[in-house]
Amino acid sequence: MVLCGKTRGAHKRRTARHMATPAHVSKVRALYKRILLLHRFLPLDLRALGDQYVKDEFRRHKSASPEEVRCFMAEWENYKHTLQTQVLESVRGSTQAMTFGADLSEEKLKNFQDEQVGQLYELMLESTKPNRQFHIQEDGQK
Repeated sequence: MVLCGKTRGAHKRRTARHMATPAHVSKVRALYKRILLLHRFLPLDLRALGDQYVKDEFRRHKSASPEEVRCFMAEWENYKHTLQTQVLESVRGSTQAMTFGADLSEEKLKNFQDEQVGQLYELMLESTKPNRQFHIQEDGQK
């Protein structure tokens, strides 16, 4: 979900002259791996949901325009930073219940495309279900 503004006609195909450089590919891959690593600290059901969402979004943006890629990377860097901060706080033994995520400002929501609002709504519904669609057990549990 690219949050940088309403860009209609998203995911324009790149021509050969806009192909990603090896340095860019490396940066994207490192961000992707870091996010998946941070997801290991989430509750199992949220981890599964988050991992699938990240994989889908990174795959969906493989052929995005350079402008969309800049926004995409900036938003995922922000997500990584927020999650990393929250994980570190939870690991340090904070006495508060573990909470992950951040509220979205009304201003940011105004910049969402209709498709993004739909994705966000579906994600919210899935993450707040009392009986989530997957039943995940940790190793050694029956």
